[in-house]
Amino acid sequence: MLRYAGVAAMLVCAVMVSGCQKPTDPDDTVRVDEAVDVASVPDPIVADTATGGRTYRVVRGNNQPDDILPYDWHALFSSTILFNSKATDKDLDIDFPVKLSSTTLAVKQASAGIITPPTGSDKEYYDFVTLGASSNQVTGVNAPITLTFEVWYDLPSLRKEAVITATFTFVDDDGTSFQRAVDFKVAP
Repeated sequence: MLRYAGVAAMLVCAVMVSGCQKPTDPDDTVRVDEAVDVASVPDPIVADTATGGRTYRVVRGNNQPDDILPYDWHALFSSTILFNSKATDKDLDIDFPVKLSSTTLAVKQASAGIITPPTGSDKEYYDFVTLGASSNQVTGVNAPITLTFEVWYDLPSLRKEAVITATFTFVDDDGTSFQRAVDFKVAP
C-alpha cells in the first residue's frame, strides 16, 4: 500500500512540474514597433525656405498685440507604412485589415539628429497637412500604404535641422487600438 502511495505522490509531482513553464523571456516577446516598418522619402527629409504666406501666432500677453509671423521652413515628404511578418506573431494578436485611424506630427529642433529642447519660454511652432494617402487600411502583411505630408515650422534655434515625430494610430479588425511613433530626421 505504501508503494502505491509513493508512486501516486511521484505522479502528482510530475504532473505539477510539467505544468510549470519558464518565465517569458523579454527577448521572445514581439512588440508593435518590431512589426510595423515606417520609412520616409526622402531620408533625411529636406526642408526649404518657406514661401506662400503660411503664418503662426505668438501670443505676447500683458495687453500687447500678438505677433503673426511667417514660418521659416517648409518640407514635403512621404511616409510608407508596412506590417512585416512579425505582425502575425501570437504575442501581438493583430487581426487584419488594420485601419489607420489618425496621424499626428510634431516638429522638434535638433542638432546632429539629437533633439535639443528649447530653453526658457522659447517654443517650436509648426503646422502640417496630410496631402494624400494611398489608403487608410492595411489589408495584410507586406501590403504598404503611403501618406504624403506638407510641414511648415519655425524653431528657436533659427536653424532648419529638426526631427519630425510621426505618431500613427491603428485599429485592427477586432477593435484593438495601438500606436507606432517614428522619428524622421530633417537635414541641416
